[in-house]
Amino acid sequence: MTKIAVKISPVEVEKRAKLDLNAGNTVKVWQKITEKGKTRLQAFEGLVIARKHGTEAGGTFTVRKVASGVGVEKIFPLYSPNIDRLEILRRAKVRRAKLYHIREKVAKEVRRAMRNLQTPRSLAESEAPAPLSAEEGQAKIEAAVATAEKVAEE
Repeated sequence: MTKIAVKISPVEVEKRAKLDLNAGNTVKVWQKITEKGKTRLQAFEGLVIARKHGTEAGGTFTVRKVASGVGVEKIFPLYSPNIDRLEILRRAKVRRAKLYHIREKVAKEVRRAMRNLQTPRSLAESEAPAPLSAEEGQAKIEAAVATAEKVAEE
């Protein structure tokens, strides 16, 4: 009786199982994206905030990044054939297995930054121009008229 080795998945299962991917790591996940019959690679770089179900067949990990000021999270299956490769860019020592508190922390920092910004109304009140004397007003009017004449000539 001969045994035949059959490769069911194009993923190197042993290599992915041995991958030391933990919460707190910064990773770059290269996804295979198929559009109009063509396949391209797209990178998703961010912080691993959760790893679930270990190295089982249904194991997943969640990656979070901030894109254009908006937090984006993606859940990737560990053994997905749509993942071309995983790059661990940085390892961090964290005291939690799930870093869901990062969501609230970032939102709190944004609220704090918005609070420190000045509104247009407060800017108008704080930076109100001082009244001009008659000579200064006349000089500004003449400069504006001269600028308008130059533009009209061109």
